[in-house]
Amino acid sequence: MTQLTKIKDVIREQIRGGTISSRQKLPSERELCALFSTTRITVKDSLASLETEGLIYREERRGWFVSPPRIHYNPLSRSHFHQMISEQNRIAETHLIQVESRVASSEEAKLLARNEMTPLHIIRRLRLIDGRVVLYVENCLIAHWFPGILEENLTQSLTGLYREKYGYVTSRSRFDVISTAATPEVAKALNIAAGQQVLKICRVNYKQDGAIIDCEFEYWRPDAVMITIDSHTDKASC
Repeated sequence: MTQLTKIKDVIREQIRGGTISSRQKLPSERELCALFSTTRITVKDSLASLETEGLIYREERRGWFVSPPRIHYNPLSRSHFHQMISEQNRIAETHLIQVESRVASSEEAKLLARNEMTPLHIIRRLRLIDGRVVLYVENCLIAHWFPGILEENLTQSLTGLYREKYGYVTSRSRFDVISTAATPEVAKALNIAAGQQVLKICRVNYKQDGAIIDCEFEYWRPDAVMITIDSHTDKASC
């Protein structure tokens, strides 16, 4: 058995056996080096592998922690974020970071099927589970569909707001899911290192007449979520 495998096996057993519990901080990398009589590189590689498994997570300048159980996220579900988290007996919060109005980038215009310069409203939010930041969201709304929306309470479900204020019902959504590296902006929001792995979900939403109304970019800490697809469910809400 290699030293790397030994370190992983010991930490994994300690977590699964309950010796170290959810959200508990692990010993520092220096302390682990001494505990296992090994090098810093071996410890780092072991921790990175356990992070890939979703057992631990890292916070910039704070260290390594035991991951809570993953949230099950069904993109086909009608439940909005707070409802989805509550149904899994967890506590959800949403914080508004920034709003702005600008012209769509070429990537956004392509997703929104626009072949002209298109004004957008951009809404950036942080979402927390049990007090831990796990999700950074950027919603890109085609501005002409949403007059006055930036004056509303934007910490609530946008899908609910679309329905109540504008009469729009999401009749269809298209999803792309990819593992990618965190940009500096995403990394700062999630308190991780730039370049660290995140799960990116891009969603394009259509209202009841088939018109595209917005697109959304979600950036999840990968240890925090499990994508669970159940087709016996209604359409998604954000």
